[in-house]
Amino acid sequence: MSERDQGVKNPSRRALLRGGLAGGGAALMAGLTAGKSIAAGDPAITDIQDWNRYLGDGVDAAPYGMPSEFEADVVRRNVAWLTADTTSSINFTPLHALDGIITPNGVCFERHHGGVAEVDPMQHRLMIHGLVEQPLVFTMQDLMRFPRQNHAYFLECAANSGMEWRGAQLNGCQFTHGMVHNVVYTGVPLRALLEEAGVKTDGKWLLAEGADAAAMTRSIPMEKVLDDCLVAFKMNGEALRPEQGYPVRLVVPGWEGNMWVKWLRRLEVGDKPWHQREETSKYTDLLANGKARRFTWVMDVKSVITSPSPQAPITHGKGRTVVTGLAWSGNGTIKDVDVTLDGGRNWHKARIDGPSLSKSLHRFYYEFDWDGSELFLQSRAIDELGNVQPTKDALRAARGENSIYHNNGIQTWYVRADGVTENVEIS
Repeated sequence: MSERDQGVKNPSRRALLRGGLAGGGAALMAGLTAGKSIAAGDPAITDIQDWNRYLGDGVDAAPYGMPSEFEADVVRRNVAWLTADTTSSINFTPLHALDGIITPNGVCFERHHGGVAEVDPMQHRLMIHGLVEQPLVFTMQDLMRFPRQNHAYFLECAANSGMEWRGAQLNGCQFTHGMVHNVVYTGVPLRALLEEAGVKTDGKWLLAEGADAAAMTRSIPMEKVLDDCLVAFKMNGEALRPEQGYPVRLVVPGWEGNMWVKWLRRLEVGDKPWHQREETSKYTDLLANGKARRFTWVMDVKSVITSPSPQAPITHGKGRTVVTGLAWSGNGTIKDVDVTLDGGRNWHKARIDGPSLSKSLHRFYYEFDWDGSELFLQSRAIDELGNVQPTKDALRAARGENSIYHNNGIQTWYVRADGVTENVEIS
């Protein structure tokens, strides 16, 4: 290698400072536009900090790792006035503070109808009976002996965004859209267990029942059961958390979360749906004419900008700004996401980054230079079947305002000149 070649490959610091600004150094200067110019005397640079001066804790200080103390605000939150108490209630995923597509186990939203069941896995049993050739009972050890699969799926409560049907109410992405999370489930295909029992030819439906105090039960058509449902015992590599159904739960990809029965204890095969409380008086969609849509299982194409948002305002002032959010569809993958800065007058294609998996959250980004003027931020998702996320006005025109379920309307955030962001609606 010649001396000149070496100089190109390993340029000196002085050469970079002298001539780099005309070439590759221009990229460096462009990068600085998103930060601050180097300022003499900045104590964050010049002063020795405590973490530079003193030894930290050893490897055994936290046997089960914990987030940094500086991330203490990234937690699930409930809305106190939604329910009489927290036993049969909901709390919300802090979507505004997360990135990527995988939700950490400790902040996955909770929805309980009878509180968290604390189930001893050694005493837990899963029974299959009804229209089967051989009724069976499985222990947790039995389930672990079946071939396993791993899949990343979103779980969304049918009531997610439900409080926004009649207008903007809750000033936070966590509260308007936080009844969703996305994890990697490990489990056994439900069809494998049913094959062991032998479903009879007239077995067209399955009733799933949980072991909690509410005895949650839902009817599921056999076509879905035999397609992609899982009996899961791990999420993101570790055992299910108690609030997520430990030791075993049902996974019904792309369908409303109420069907993902936690603390799964019983599966009954029948020839027709059972019409339980959670599929008649609840989890049906009351229309304007008094009739109700039922069996509306699929979670439709949906998206939301998570930042900027009311809990994640713009604090850096004018200049380079990153808009980011999540998109998902119970029909499969997300094909495109559009973002508007002016309430829908002009749309720009966002960049989907990271894995694009079926029935999983998708992360999107849109970068632009903010001039400090007010913004009306919206996102619009399109799934692989061509379904386009509707406006809230279009959704209300089709279904009225009586329902609280399956609101997948476009969300609007108003960003003021000072960066403060609010939940609003525009027409």
